[in-house]
Amino acid sequence: MELDLGAVRAFLAVVDDGRFTEAADRLDMTQQAVSKRIAKLEAALGVPLLHRSRAGAKPTEDGAAFLPQARALISLADQATAMLRARRRALRIDVLGHNSAPIDLVRSFYETGDVEVDIVVSRGTGSRWTALTDGSIDAAFGRVTAPLPPGIKRIPAALEPIPILVGHRHRLAGHLNVPMNELSGLTAWMPGNTPESEWADYYRHLSAEFGIQIDTSGPVFGRDHIMEKVGASPDLITFGNKTQFPGHPDVIQIAVTAPTPAYPWSLMWHEANRHPHLPHFITHVEHRYRPHTPRSQWLPTPDRPRFPDGKRRGGRG
Repeated sequence: MELDLGAVRAFLAVVDDGRFTEAADRLDMTQQAVSKRIAKLEAALGVPLLHRSRAGAKPTEDGAAFLPQARALISLADQATAMLRARRRALRIDVLGHNSAPIDLVRSFYETGDVEVDIVVSRGTGSRWTALTDGSIDAAFGRVTAPLPPGIKRIPAALEPIPILVGHRHRLAGHLNVPMNELSGLTAWMPGNTPESEWADYYRHLSAEFGIQIDTSGPVFGRDHIMEKVGASPDLITFGNKTQFPGHPDVIQIAVTAPTPAYPWSLMWHEANRHPHLPHFITHVEHRYRPHTPRSQWLPTPDRPRFPDGKRRGGRG
């Protein structure tokens, strides 16, 4: 005997709604079609499943016994359908921002194959864990210092060098690079550093170690406003690059050295995710990662165990 899943769905709809009319509306069918499907199911099982009356419809004793199995059957069918749909959809990757190292990794992955990619930009840690767990995204980039939630895996993905931007009247404007110790005592104006964000925490560590003041005051009126203010100031700097802030001739990018501050990007995913292209993307990121070089790159203390140097490659965890 083979059960008709459409008939089982009709049975569940009538049980849940209590009436054939409401069940028909939910299923976008006629009441007669719903009745026929349930009659067919009852004939296949050889027992009546519903008591019908003017007050509505209720499960018979056999219907009540069949109900949990019917729900399990439909649930399994829905899961199988969702799994196949997930395998066909684009790989959804949270890059956190469009002007950072992760976008280059995603682009190179996309250009080396025929995998469709859907780029997502989240607001950071909280929404990221939820999205990875419920499968609304397949992978995410970000900075991680706290223990990972259950089921979340990570690998080191990139160490992005962070230069500074200054105006043409700043005393450093003529330099191609500047040692980190020469920034001590300067103020970096970064109004976009959202309190408690992973990047604001990064700059708190940098400020404490090198004596650079991080000023997050003032509303954010857009990138042009930040560049106009930095470009006109003989004193202010900001951390960033011309890719993030393009089109401002009065602003100069200067590399920071001895050491170079590097933003630690991790790639994260949920171990239960079964998107067929996720393992290929993880491998792609692993192959392009360049290990930390402590003598020339600076990382905050909490990040260093997750980004070992070339002598100790970091594993998944």
